[in-house]
Amino acid sequence: MENKSEFKSPVIKSAEFITSAGKPSEYPPEDLPEIAFAGRSNVGKSTLVNCLVNRNKLVKTSKTPGRTQRINFFEVNKYLRFVDLPGYGYAKVSKQMRGQWENMIETYLLSRKNLKALVWIIDIRRDPAEFEYNFGLWLNENNIPYINILTKADKLSGTKQRNHKQNIVKKMGAEYSDFVIASGLKKTGRDEIWSRILNLTGATND
Repeated sequence: MENKSEFKSPVIKSAEFITSAGKPSEYPPEDLPEIAFAGRSNVGKSTLVNCLVNRNKLVKTSKTPGRTQRINFFEVNKYLRFVDLPGYGYAKVSKQMRGQWENMIETYLLSRKNLKALVWIIDIRRDPAEFEYNFGLWLNENNIPYINILTKADKLSGTKQRNHKQNIVKKMGAEYSDFVIASGLKKTGRDEIWSRILNLTGATND
């Protein structure tokens, strides 16, 4: 991985919506490496994706949790796809609908051969819920690489960011360096996230 002090995010020449899918037969061809994004509802996933591709409205954001109800595919710079998975957790939807979303996420993560890694987003202000801890165990058990992001860092001071990160790392049983502190609004952590993405996909930042 390139040195964080020297690495710069790639210039985003193109970023476009490709398709929305609810089942594998609706996925696009497995001809480009894919990076998926997942996190509990209202974690700032859409804002983070927009930050990474340097667009304001590529992914629609909403104040209402649970608005992403299908898997959305976006092509970035013609060499990479970002995949926006439905949010999980406390969205005000039926238990049946939550079950459908969970199955949709699991099916994609287990079946997609060109998936290179999951960007797993956690709100830095909150203690990880039990289902988030269990999701981490599930990812490890299924050998799915993931990048840990602690988002909404703009809501906390620098000292509180570090303290909350340390607490989350301890509760998740992880290493401090595993987590990237980020803010989609302030673009904090953008270069580091891109560095990890490109390192896992083998793509260049040209």
